[in-house]
Amino acid sequence: METILHSAKKKVCISSDKPLVIIGEKINPTGRKKMVEALQTGNFDYIRELAQSQVKAGADVLDVNVGVPGLDDVALMPVIVRLVAETVDVPFCLDSPNPLALAAGLEAAPGKVLVNSVSGEKERLDAVLPLVKEHGAAVIGLILDDNGIPSTPEARLAVAEKILNRAVQIGIPQEDVIIDPLVMAVGADSNAGLVTLKTIELVRTKLGVNINLGASNVSHGLPDRPLVNQAFLALAMGEGATCAITDPSKMAGIVRATDLLLGRDEYAGRYIKYYRQQQVLLAAKEIV
Repeated sequence: METILHSAKKKVCISSDKPLVIIGEKINPTGRKKMVEALQTGNFDYIRELAQSQVKAGADVLDVNVGVPGLDDVALMPVIVRLVAETVDVPFCLDSPNPLALAAGLEAAPGKVLVNSVSGEKERLDAVLPLVKEHGAAVIGLILDDNGIPSTPEARLAVAEKILNRAVQIGIPQEDVIIDPLVMAVGADSNAGLVTLKTIELVRTKLGVNINLGASNVSHGLPDRPLVNQAFLALAMGEGATCAITDPSKMAGIVRATDLLLGRDEYAGRYIKYYRQQQVLLAAKEIV
């Protein structure tokens, strides 16, 4: 099953038989003090740099979130969307808990956008899915509902089915619903990663839709977080994850290597290209 996103000129295909799509996570103020300051002060040069550096590092799509307490996210979202669209030519993943901010971003974004996100909660379904339908967007469905985050893969699958069925009922194509099985911290629950991996397998085999991960959540509170994130993402790709919201500067290498090992990189072309790009960057740093 293919989920197609596009910007003004570039198309991105998310599919189980294609390389994993990397959604750059850095244009998001959550836990990022410098990003908060940039939005508060209007330092948009920093945001341009984030967009350019993520695409250069391997991001296929860019997540955009402008949620800072005290700022008008409805007014700010289209400003940042237009700014990023002028800077790089990749599709958007619009990220906000505020449906009004999502609507403003959808109006401003070129092409076909991915909305991050809807959940199985009734209020969220009612608020977000009509926006997705109206704008011809795709949407990430988080596997949680009014009862919280299910503890078993089977219960998570049931929530995924509810989200998918509701989307299809209002006219959103099945291929435009991407399920996020939710990654919890293994430092708090040693079985959390296994539950997510089993959920990925169930969603892939029972529903056949594309699967997204917020890859960095798994390592929260642990030392050497990138190492844990890389190992988990490789396992998740093997189970059927097809896109991930992550830091391309830290994760593109493991993605390229895993795609190669899963037979999604003919003659290792993407892997070799990535390696050569990294060698050029390393040489440039040594000269400086």
